[in-house]
Amino acid sequence: MAEAADRRMSTRATGVVGIAILSSRVLGLIRETVFAGLFGAGRNLDAFLMAFRLPNLLRDLFAEGALSTAFITTFSKKIAMEGDQSAWRLGNKVATLTAVFMSAITLLGIIFAPQLVDLLTWGSWSPDKTELTISLTRIMWPFMLMVSLAALVMGMLNAKHVFGPPAMASSYFNLGSIIAGVAIGYWMDPHFGARSLVGLAIGTLIGGAWQLLGQFPSLWKVGYRFHPDFHWRDEGVRTVLTLMGPAVIAASAVQVNVLINSGFAASLGNDPVSWLNIAFRLMQLPLGIFGVAIGTVTLPLVSKHAALGNTAEFRGILARGMRLAFLLTIPSAIGLAMLASPIISVIYQHGRFTAEMTRETSGALQFYAIGLVAYAALKVLTPAFYAIGKRNTPMVVSFLAIGANLFLNWLFTFRLGWGHRGLAFSTSLVATINFLLLYALMRQHTRRLETRQMRVGLGKICVAGALLALVCWAANYWWLDAWSDMRFFQKVAVLLATIAIAGAAFFGAAFALRISEVQDIIDVFRRKIG
Repeated sequence: MAEAADRRMSTRATGVVGIAILSSRVLGLIRETVFAGLFGAGRNLDAFLMAFRLPNLLRDLFAEGALSTAFITTFSKKIAMEGDQSAWRLGNKVATLTAVFMSAITLLGIIFAPQLVDLLTWGSWSPDKTELTISLTRIMWPFMLMVSLAALVMGMLNAKHVFGPPAMASSYFNLGSIIAGVAIGYWMDPHFGARSLVGLAIGTLIGGAWQLLGQFPSLWKVGYRFHPDFHWRDEGVRTVLTLMGPAVIAASAVQVNVLINSGFAASLGNDPVSWLNIAFRLMQLPLGIFGVAIGTVTLPLVSKHAALGNTAEFRGILARGMRLAFLLTIPSAIGLAMLASPIISVIYQHGRFTAEMTRETSGALQFYAIGLVAYAALKVLTPAFYAIGKRNTPMVVSFLAIGANLFLNWLFTFRLGWGHRGLAFSTSLVATINFLLLYALMRQHTRRLETRQMRVGLGKICVAGALLALVCWAANYWWLDAWSDMRFFQKVAVLLATIAIAGAAFFGAAFALRISEVQDIIDVFRRKIG
């Protein structure tokens, strides 16, 4: 009975978080589109993206990666075993520690910005471009402090099964950075030259502050009141820090690989940094809507059942989370790969963003799409190791991933001459290897992970995916054949029609094949309507 309730709650909450993240990702795409239209894929946009990359990378690594995973795992167990008041006390201690530590990191980042930029670009950029990147890095570095605290607030709310408001918080970041960034940038330089980039950097800070403050009303509603607490010699704090160490290294697999890729891309010239960034952002749209949403909802549930020793429930929720991730991301990956060029053309090909930039960016997106399914499944699978106390396992696998990424980058980019496409392909391969290793290790630990059911489900999803691919292929050869001669709104209409027909074909086939997760989604909608 409890498992059925958790299953219904998980599906419903995943939908809520997915919609909230969809809003955020759409706003993020608007943000990227506005910036690309104003600056094109060249020197100025490269400098801004590179300056934001390191604080954003550390945000993913510490705030929304290791810290979030370690804190939610420990906080959920505190609620399950000791009640709310004990959990709130832990929240105060960790929030105080985070504020102090990240303030110190912020100061160090501002001081050592020149060295950090040289590390990111491998010293391959011109002095004026490097100087611009250093200035922007110093302005945006405090973003890490605000977003780290925002991740803690999100963790508390998720542990209390409040998912919608914290998922919407990243929309506030995008809104703040678009509105404030463009307004301040225009005020500083109406022609949007290099000076206007300072306005975009300030807008990033305003968006980060809004992301934090926008969650406070929901936090107060669940009963939390912040009080500074410097008593860090506490069992709960030690548990969070103990989990964080391996989690930082494990989560760093993707982030360090992004850092390595940035260096490789910078060595290829100006434009590849922007091409790869835009393609990666598009790949993250379905990843955020589905992978992050499912992982966000699954983590508190698996942590609760792990703390209570309910192995069967733990295994069932984890396996179902991965099957749901496969169901939603396999069609997304096929669609992105087959419709990459029209999608990028509609979203980005305006102002200074040319048709040549669209071709190069779509090539990167096609290779990134290959790894989308593995990325999404990792969002569900990796945090489960911390819930069961196997914190070193993802860390060991991450070392292998970093080494594989270095070799594959060299092989595809320089040895085989694939350029920036090789960087995207190696990133996808590394994510796939990472997932397969972790899945095998989790299956070994739990003795079984509903593998037979997962294989059957994957087979059915692939059959439905073949029908979706057929629709996309037909669109590419028939409907989109005269793409370059169409007006903008014609392109939008044709692309949306293609996506709608392909999606309907996939989910119609999935329903006919009786994939259980499709029925769960239908049941949630029926209850909402009823």
